Amino acid sequence: MSVLNSNVPEGPLKDKWTNLKNHIDLVNPANKRNIDVIVIGTGLAGGSASATLAELGYNVKAFCYQDSPRRAHSIAAQGGINAAKNYQGDGDSIYRLFYDTVKGGDYRSREANVYRLAEVSANIIDQCVAQGVPFARDYGGQLDNRSFGGVLVSRTFYAKGQTGQQLLLGAYSAMNRQISRGKIQMHNRHEMLDVVLVNGKARGIIARNLETGEIERHSAHAVVIASGGYGNVYYLSTNAMGSNVTASWKIHKKGAFFANPCYTQIHPTCIPRSGDYQSKLTLMSESLRNDGRIWVPKSKEDAIAIREGRKKPTELSEDERDYYLERRYPAFGNLVPRDVASRAAKERCDAGYGVNATGEAVYLDFKAAIERYGKEQCQIHGHKNPSEKEIIAEGEKVIEAKYGNLFQMYEKIVDENPYKTPMMIYPATHYTMGGVWVDYNLMTTIEGCYCIGEANFSDHGANRLGASALMQGLADGYFVLPYTIGKYLSNEIRTGEISTDSPEFEKAEQEVKEKINFFVNNKGSHSVDHYHKQLGKIMWDKCGMSRNAADLKLAIAEIKALREDFWKNVLVPGGADTTNPELEKAGRVADFLELGELFAKDALNREESCGGHFREESVVQDGEQKGEALRNDEEFAYVSAWEYTGEPSDAILHKEELEFNDIELKQRSYK
Repeated sequence: MSVLNSNVPEGPLKDKWTNLKNHIDLVNPANKRNIDVIVIGTGLAGGSASATLAELGYNVKAFCYQDSPRRAHSIAAQGGINAAKNYQGDGDSIYRLFYDTVKGGDYRSREANVYRLAEVSANIIDQCVAQGVPFARDYGGQLDNRSFGGVLVSRTFYAKGQTGQQLLLGAYSAMNRQISRGKIQMHNRHEMLDVVLVNGKARGIIARNLETGEIERHSAHAVVIASGGYGNVYYLSTNAMGSNVTASWKIHKKGAFFANPCYTQIHPTCIPRSGDYQSKLTLMSESLRNDGRIWVPKSKEDAIAIREGRKKPTELSEDERDYYLERRYPAFGNLVPRDVASRAAKERCDAGYGVNATGEAVYLDFKAAIERYGKEQCQIHGHKNPSEKEIIAEGEKVIEAKYGNLFQMYEKIVDENPYKTPMMIYPATHYTMGGVWVDYNLMTTIEGCYCIGEANFSDHGANRLGASALMQGLADGYFVLPYTIGKYLSNEIRTGEISTDSPEFEKAEQEVKEKINFFVNNKGSHSVDHYHKQLGKIMWDKCGMSRNAADLKLAIAEIKALREDFWKNVLVPGGADTTNPELEKAGRVADFLELGELFAKDALNREESCGGHFREESVVQDGEQKGEALRNDEEFAYVSAWEYTGEPSDAILHKEELEFNDIELKQRSYK
């Protein structure tokens, strides 16, 4: 087993990445065409990595379970992408982006990785503009910015409410160029089911063709995992329904440490759950918090009347509304970080102030913004003494220009006009900060196996700031991995083509086939979804927005029992030699069941509150910060990296101690 070594370069923080690039081993262009790299996933991280590695001359084999790379879940990202360009002249800088990210992650991220991310952020925007990404622009034609939670500057570049889609199309176009050149072999509708190690190095994968059922062997000199996060362990989440942990979990079971699994982000701005029949939840972009004000009724009587349909929210005066984020956190108001906003919404709803039928919703209201923008537009257009109707009409035009597609999506789902009636929102599982442990070079504890984007743990600590997911994915794919992978591959130029006719490939393929045959031959009594829903309920109730030791111990026991029942009684209809979505789900849920137990074990081990991990036993007891999350830096300023030994309950904890030399550790305050 590899030693847990972060491989962070020596020297001052601001010079680490530059010095590494100046001295890192490189691969001669003539040798790159003799080296193969497998990339699993074609979202922003995987797509940008595949395109860049192929552009450099490597032979890339890219895999996605979707029917096209452009259908990766990155397409769903709405609000924007951060970069420290200071276009607004409001005091932004590389250091401030670095500081905001470390503070937003509640001081549980690796300083060197975060500073590098801030450094390359500006390059990402230039790269995407060159690709034709249609970022929003101001009246003078300059790239526009808006603000996101947890910061005091405007650094988020955006394309209406479809930033992820536009960025993914940019990466997809770059991939297509390399596909047409023959430098990328694209394997659509293929799912990685195991990694193959030869002499301790990642040398290939076993994949299933999801259309024919054929089990295939693919070899390479290095394997890159870019398969996204594990939010669907909760069953209901904002993730695409196909998003899964399988690729990450398979390399974990072969020796890659899994880091901080309990760090999961609950996004505060989602459309509330409407019933048990739902299979996923829908995100409303955090960008809406720039102009929307979050509130609940001040009196429980009004909240009950709204829930029962006897009152409308528009009937409540300003004095009857509790803008609780503005009240509690005056410095940041509605733009506090996601973990803070989510817990505050839960607290208000748990206290009886929720506003939908289930009591699990708060309002996101644009009335004040519409009036403010309307008055401004009337002033600009020279309207003297405009009527209220004219002001509202002008204001709605501005809101439509900024958020129109989001408002349209909300109205289609909820059947209410958000221009006239406040949106209802509630927190939901969204992003996972935990993931496969990687060093500074993005290599896992398996030699030759890399992990990038949301699939790794590296940049966000215990909480991700809004608009930083797209930033990390593209930074890893375009600007970090293409450098760092060269150090490893420079020692592979004499290796030659990797054969798939080896005992290691044979054994891995046989194990995959045995599991598939078990699923299709096991005549159980419960569907895969039956188990996934039960797992999701355990996770949400006991490992959700708040956690405590008693519930976490129960969760571990309940998940273990559920997993045992799954392997006895799961029913997978259909066969293995054809398209079979239920078979795909069975393998993914089997991995979720193991991950869920490790998740709860990690949460139980971390006896502190930090970011998305809120332990009820660890809160500030008095003073201005009473009730807020309380970290324990003396005992828990480390990355928890878990080694697989056969059962999640037997996983071995390895600690990467975190060092903070450029930022002072202190309790977060957004007041």
